[in-house]
Amino acid sequence: MIPFSPPRIDQKTIDAVTDTLQSGWITTGPKTKLFESRLKEYTGASAVFCCNAATNGLELLMRWLGVGPGDEVIIPAYTYCATGNVVVHLGATPVLVDVREDFTIDPSEVQKAITPKTKAIVPVDIGGLPVDYNALWKLIEDAAVDYIPANDRQSQLGRIALVADAAHSLGAFYGDVPIGTHADAVVFSFHAAKNLTTAEGGAICLNLPEGFDHEEAYRWLNVRSLHGQSKDALAKTKKNAWEYDVEEAGWKCNMTDIQAAMGLVELERYNAETLAKRRQIVERYQEAFAECSWAILPTVADEDRQTSYHLYLLRVKGASLAQRNAVIQGIFDREVSVNVHYKPLPLLSYYKNQGYTLDAYPITKSLWENEISLPVYYDLSMEQVETVIQAVKDSVEEVMA
Repeated sequence: MIPFSPPRIDQKTIDAVTDTLQSGWITTGPKTKLFESRLKEYTGASAVFCCNAATNGLELLMRWLGVGPGDEVIIPAYTYCATGNVVVHLGATPVLVDVREDFTIDPSEVQKAITPKTKAIVPVDIGGLPVDYNALWKLIEDAAVDYIPANDRQSQLGRIALVADAAHSLGAFYGDVPIGTHADAVVFSFHAAKNLTTAEGGAICLNLPEGFDHEEAYRWLNVRSLHGQSKDALAKTKKNAWEYDVEEAGWKCNMTDIQAAMGLVELERYNAETLAKRRQIVERYQEAFAECSWAILPTVADEDRQTSYHLYLLRVKGASLAQRNAVIQGIFDREVSVNVHYKPLPLLSYYKNQGYTLDAYPITKSLWENEISLPVYYDLSMEQVETVIQAVKDSVEEVMA
């Protein structure tokens, strides 16, 4: 069976983790700080803070911004539940909007959803394809509503915040600039299935407007990720520096040096090896399925954007939900693993019970019903890619004939 998305774990990864284990420093320490520094260089961000998951990173950032009860946060209906769950955890209201045919949030739908209660827009770079950041910034600048700040940070910002859920898009480009600086904050994921993995993990890239202190923001995130403790373990290694305070009841979501050790290995070879191989696989898929009249190919690049090749979101033209599921079964029967990204929020029980309905988001509904995600990962051989292609073609022809 060809798996869907196993992580790349080789001897370099094993040696880096072993070295960390033998160093005696396994929690947040020098390697985490080095990983943050390298990510800052890679993305061009003003500051980078690493934590144990992109979900917690997004929540920490939103708490720093002061988003809470009574506030609204605009998100796409087509996303993983984490994007919406964070808003719920804050006590705010997720305002779902539809997406474009390329799976990215539709700025025209965002515009309709903005109210005086809107504190943030959280677009999602689905599959690694960047959203239309320029269009979203223009909406924020032209928003014809009275922004009502609830705290000093919101007053200083003086507008709706743009916070990118870039869980998929490390290494993608918008314009000539790598993703990492296109929003007030950009949050990446290093989950096991991501292009760059630290087993679990995430990073917040800060790009706050002039007048904000990035060091202060970094310190706030660092303290709140450790129960509100004023010193992390590394800071307490200095002579007679054991004493600390707890500034508020924080959370526990720091990244460990074990995770960072994996990340440092992966980041060093990310462009030359990881992205290069993923691009090769995706380009072969594009070439192979371009000849199929039933295939709707995903957007991987246009004049403004280039994907990170995280997911290959193939669609079967005209397929019903039942037919799409039958095609998936056929592919599995041919010993190839595939997936679907994602089950839209209105289909999930929690959100359905809150009154969200999929029919309110027609593009999201049409994408979901005929999308199939194909395997894309570093260790997938080109011979296996051909097996995947044939399995998909045979299954579609069998079901759609």
